Amino acid sequence: MTEIVKVQGLQKKFGKFQALRDVSFSIKSGEVVGFIGPNGSGKSTTIRILLGIIQRDAGNAEIFGLDVWKDSLNIHKKISYVPGDVALWGNLTGGEIIDLFIKLHGSGDKKKRDYLIKRFELDPKKKAKGYSKGNRQKVGLIAALSVDSDLYIFDEPTSGLDPLMEQVFQEEVEKIKAAGKSILLSSHILSEVERLADKVVIIRQGEIVETGTLEELRHLTRSTVTLATKKDVEKLTDVDGVHDFVQNDNQATFSVDNQYLNRILIEASKLEVIKFECVPPTLEDLFMRHYEG
Repeated sequence: MTEIVKVQGLQKKFGKFQALRDVSFSIKSGEVVGFIGPNGSGKSTTIRILLGIIQRDAGNAEIFGLDVWKDSLNIHKKISYVPGDVALWGNLTGGEIIDLFIKLHGSGDKKKRDYLIKRFELDPKKKAKGYSKGNRQKVGLIAALSVDSDLYIFDEPTSGLDPLMEQVFQEEVEKIKAAGKSILLSSHILSEVERLADKVVIIRQGEIVETGTLEELRHLTRSTVTLATKKDVEKLTDVDGVHDFVQNDNQATFSVDNQYLNRILIEASKLEVIKFECVPPTLEDLFMRHYEG
């Protein structure tokens, strides 16, 4: 698969503050990459560099094989971007702004625009100064999704949207993903990233701390097991890999290192299992592993 985005050793300083220390990741053709980290970790700074808004201090950043700073105008012809807080012209209507964004991009589908306006339940005749934050986000999303781009960059795109509209956004992203488009999704809603992303990039204090598919990263956290047996379940406390054991009669809940799951199953079978549930770690578990404390 072709690399659409390639970032290597990115660094950026604002005065004495080192915003980016060493950021490296890539996005392949047709891949959705979830870019996660708390406020101040460097997500938006990285995205601004990719968009050619600010210049990097060191490292390399390319989109479509072009330098993001020198060739930003050519790159912008083939990308769509939605920030976490969309600023609009107050005296224009939502529909006029969407049409303007589409015209500035140079390509757009009016049928898709109309379809998205209905899906996101936006009143396009209302002036932007009367819009809530959620409606401003809808304008940006409708404009971005109405054009045919090769790369979509979403920086907290569902900020201000209600859960129903978040669901609509996720469904529309799944459609452009199915069409083979590449997507960089920065979101604080971990369930959203977990649903949509092929690969996850976790950033902490300006450095990438984990990169990989969810399946590749799941080994870094423990699964949660709920087990009920006929015989004394407490015997499992001595098995390697068992942690945080909580017992209630002959039922227990505990976490387990994944490499010991087979051992747990063997030992549990000796206790005559009535119930066995094993829940794999979530993206939230992985995220908290890097940020707790």
